[in-house]
Amino acid sequence: MIRATIFPGRYLQGPNALKVLGKELKRFGENAFLITDPFVFENVLPSMRASLEREIKAEIIEFRGECSDEEIERLSAKAGGSAEVLVGIGGGKTLDTAKAVAHNLKIPVAIVPTIASTDAPCSALSVIYTPEGEFKRILFLPKNPDLVLIDSRIIASAPARFLVSGMGDALATWFEARSCEIGNAKNMTGNRGSMTAYSLARLCYETILKYGEQARNACEAHVVTSALEKVIEANTLLSGLGFESGGLAAAHAIHNGLTLLDETHKYFHGEKVAIGTLTSLFLTDKDPAVIDEVYDFCEVVGLPTTLAEIGLGEVTDEQLMKVAAASCAEGETIHNELVEITPETVFAAMKAADAFGRYRKV
Repeated sequence: MIRATIFPGRYLQGPNALKVLGKELKRFGENAFLITDPFVFENVLPSMRASLEREIKAEIIEFRGECSDEEIERLSAKAGGSAEVLVGIGGGKTLDTAKAVAHNLKIPVAIVPTIASTDAPCSALSVIYTPEGEFKRILFLPKNPDLVLIDSRIIASAPARFLVSGMGDALATWFEARSCEIGNAKNMTGNRGSMTAYSLARLCYETILKYGEQARNACEAHVVTSALEKVIEANTLLSGLGFESGGLAAAHAIHNGLTLLDETHKYFHGEKVAIGTLTSLFLTDKDPAVIDEVYDFCEVVGLPTTLAEIGLGEVTDEQLMKVAAASCAEGETIHNELVEITPETVFAAMKAADAFGRYRKV
C-alpha cells in the first residue's frame, strides 16, 4: 500500500513577510510576472514595490476577476516571454489563476494570500470557472506551489469574517481525514494518506479550538498576536496538508450540494463547509460530547450552526433533498465515510444538525 504526502516547496509566514518576497523570488530567477487582484494592485503593491524591485525585475498585471480558461490563456500569453517565476497575490481565484498560468508556462509559482479564508493556497489544484463565474472543473496540477508566503499583518487588516471562514474550512479537516484513515480511503493524490498527514489534520483541529476565539478577536482589532499566527497557519498550512494528503469526506461533499441553491451563493466556502461538518457529525453518529464541542466552537467564533445562517431559513424539504442527492453523487468524497450513505440519510442529518443548532439558540 503506497502512502503519499505532498507539500509546498517552502512556507513563510509572519509580520511584514512581504518585505522578503523579492529575496525569495530571486532563488528562481531575475524576472517575475505578478498577477494581483484589484485590491492588492491599489492598496498593497505601492508599499512593497520598491523592496521587490531591488531584488528582481517584476512585471505586474491586474487579474480580471474569474479563474477561467480564457483568463488563464490571456495571462499565459502576456507572461510567456521572459518570466522565470509566476507570482499570485490576492484571494483564492487570483491564486488559482496564477497556479494554472505557471503550469502552462512550466515555471515556478509563488503564492501570496491576502486573506486566510480557505486551505487552498498550498494545494496542487485550481478551480476553473466560466467567465460568468459558474463552476466548470477542477484542474489537478503536477506539483504544489514552490513558495507560499503569508504576511500576517495583511491578514490582520482584512475583515475577521475571512479568518472565521477559514476556520470553518479547517474545522472539517480532521473529521474528514480521520474517516479516510480508518477506511483506507484515497487522498487527493489517489493514494492513501500518511501518518504525517493525519497527525497534522489532528493538530489543525486542536489549534483552532484552542486559539480560534483569541485569533478572531485579534483580527477584529487588526493586530497580529501569537494566537492569530497559529490560526493563520492552521487555516492555510495544516488544513491544506490535511485535506490534500489526508483526504476529504462528507463535509465538502455536502458543501458542494449546498452550492446548488442560489440562496447560499453570497456565503463563503468555509461557512458552508461548517454546515457540512455539523451535518457529518449526525451522519456518522458522533458522540454527543464531540457534537457539543464542535457547536460550542462554531458559536464562539461566529460560524453558522443553522441553515438560516447560510440563507436557507425558508428552505423546503424538496430543496434539501436535492442538496442531499447531489452530495451523494457518484465519485463524491462523502462515500469515504464509514456509514450508509444515501440521499435520505444525508437529508435526515442536515435536518438534525439544523434542529440542534436552533435548539441551542433558544
